Amino acid sequence: MPRKNIKTLACILTPLLLSASCTSSRYAMREDRAPQGEIDVSNISDAVPRAEPRSKYGNPVSYVVSGRKYHVMQTAEGFRQRGIASWYGSKFHGHRTSSGEPYNMYHMTAAHKTLPLPSYVRVTNLENHQSIVVRVNDRGPFHENRIIDLSYAAAKKLEITGQGTGMVEITYIDPRQKPARARVAAIGNKSANKHTSDKETAAKEKVPLRMYLQVGAFADRSNAEQLRERVAGILANGEINTGYNIENKLYRVRIGPLASVDEADKLVEKLTKSGIDEPSIVID
Repeated sequence: MPRKNIKTLACILTPLLLSASCTSSRYAMREDRAPQGEIDVSNISDAVPRAEPRSKYGNPVSYVVSGRKYHVMQTAEGFRQRGIASWYGSKFHGHRTSSGEPYNMYHMTAAHKTLPLPSYVRVTNLENHQSIVVRVNDRGPFHENRIIDLSYAAAKKLEITGQGTGMVEITYIDPRQKPARARVAAIGNKSANKHTSDKETAAKEKVPLRMYLQVGAFADRSNAEQLRERVAGILANGEINTGYNIENKLYRVRIGPLASVDEADKLVEKLTKSGIDEPSIVID
């Protein structure tokens, strides 16, 4: 299993703050891992969206972890996000999540930094087009380039437990919309057939995914070019692009395309040490 860098995934969110001082002594295991033995997740159903009150302890206006401030979303309507998913397992199993509920690695749940708790989202593996629905009830992951931390069962359904990460798209599901809820339930009941259909569709389309590391976006092109030159001075190699985004009317500075998440992580570490903050993975 890949190295897990963050120890704050299951810290308890109090009404005032999210404690970032959780230590390994809280857990029986030093390193996270998959459950022992092979687990059949084919009979584990997707989460079924339903209207729920917000968690009493899981939704402060903002909280701080490792010196970084996060703002919890007031509404997730229309939320969609692409990036890298990771997963967490045995080390955190049975411990309290940020919403106060115990974490169960066999349930279809997930952790997110800013979505309201609880929330329901569809997570799609962009590489194999597998799709699941999970209930977000925890905070994390606090790794630089991860957007969601899936339960072990959810990650296994998406077939990302082997490599530890995967390129995904997250889409918020509004449980108040009855047609959407009915459709999600139907999909959950026929997940095996859907997964087969998705794989066939993906094989036919064969749309290549490209992963980049975005280091900045500016309204002024000259600022983007200055950053591009600065990054070029830090990196010995790598393609650095300055492109204009018509939709956002911004000049973006990106490195890539990149071959792997591991390559992106190494670049982020190198750039942050050189004073370039918050590079983010972008998938096109």
